[in-house]
Amino acid sequence: KKNALKPWQKKHWCISKVTADFVWRMEDILERYAEAYDPRRPVVCFDERPYQLLADARAPLAMKEGRLRREDYEYRRWEGCNLFVVFQPATG
Repeated sequence: KKNALKPWQKKHWCISKVTADFVWRMEDILERYAEAYDPRRPVVCFDERPYQLLADARAPLAMKEGRLRREDYEYRRWEGCNLFVVFQPATG
């Protein structure tokens, strides 16, 4: 096929060594997740992600019949922020 290879597309992940200490700590965490739900001892997960706030440099053109909404590729950088997520996996 033409253009079957797409070298600009790639996946990133951490390639690390799996040591005995890592396995011991991971087993401890997985055992905690496998426990039955106890409201007195909830399992709470927390994650944080930095996020760059962006704004349109020019107002987008509205969608019309037969034409999609048009947005300019140029943008203005605003300040950054942090997104926080806290959840209980056992309760959904």
